[in-house]
Amino acid sequence: MQIEFLGTGAGSPGKFRNVSSLALRLLDEINAVWLFDVGEGTQHQILRSNIRPRKINKIFITHLHGDHIFGLPGLLSSRSFQGGNDPLDIYGPKGIRDFVNTSIRVSESRLGYKINFHEFEKGQSGKIFEDNKFSVYLEPLDHKIQSYGYRVIEHDHPGELMVDKLKADQVPAGPVYGKIKNGETVTLDDGRVIDGKNYIGKAQKGRIVAILGDTRQNNNALKLARDADVLVHESTFAKGENKLARNYYHSTNIQAAKLASEAQVGKLLLNHISARYTGKMANELEKQAKQVFSDVKVVKDFDVIDIPFKK
Repeated sequence: MQIEFLGTGAGSPGKFRNVSSLALRLLDEINAVWLFDVGEGTQHQILRSNIRPRKINKIFITHLHGDHIFGLPGLLSSRSFQGGNDPLDIYGPKGIRDFVNTSIRVSESRLGYKINFHEFEKGQSGKIFEDNKFSVYLEPLDHKIQSYGYRVIEHDHPGELMVDKLKADQVPAGPVYGKIKNGETVTLDDGRVIDGKNYIGKAQKGRIVAILGDTRQNNNALKLARDADVLVHESTFAKGENKLARNYYHSTNIQAAKLASEAQVGKLLLNHISARYTGKMANELEKQAKQVFSDVKVVKDFDVIDIPFKK
């Protein structure tokens, strides 16, 4: 599991930061990529990465401001020509269906795949997706328009079969190992009864990633971030700019760091960086935040962050 940042800027594209988009790379887990927001120029950013558009099967939109969705029509059209013929799910606030369908209709584009839209009603919260590997939860945030945050929970991995213990107990190898791995109780040829649960190692706790849209400070952000291995949070403003952040419905780096500390997250990744903060000033955002929460990074376009299992 990795996060690759395709755009880390706020508002409009800059020389060094494109507007918002990130990819949750789940290639080892489910051979897929999930996008969160698709700002203008996202497909150009993808061309500079190792991401294959045909691997993208879900897109999650935090809110409908242009710097988070203007890249959608181009990416969706190109996906048809790059081997992406499988259905695509798009999750987002009410209005995302109209935006996509109008763009496709007016441009007379033809998609070679079906789009399944999942639109949220105002204030909607709770589980929006689940399969045998992952669950995704949603909570409304506090922005000028409907804005949401997502909490992606990987299901726990079953414990591994303790082969060494089976050998030590002289349990012969063969199809019986499969039954034991499933936790079944089996009777061996010599009459011994083996409880499979005694030969399964401890389950590996699944990872949690919280990805927040643009927001002022609010309780739902804490709910999404609680105990996450990684929290992706906007940092449009710097230390001492609380009033500006509130007036413009955004957050400061310090507010994000305080949230990370209270939620006891593993790592804080700050993005949605204003064009005012370049070079040393962006480094200063990180230094300020580290005074509150130690494991924090101001991310750049094309940063790839590994999300390891907890030991």
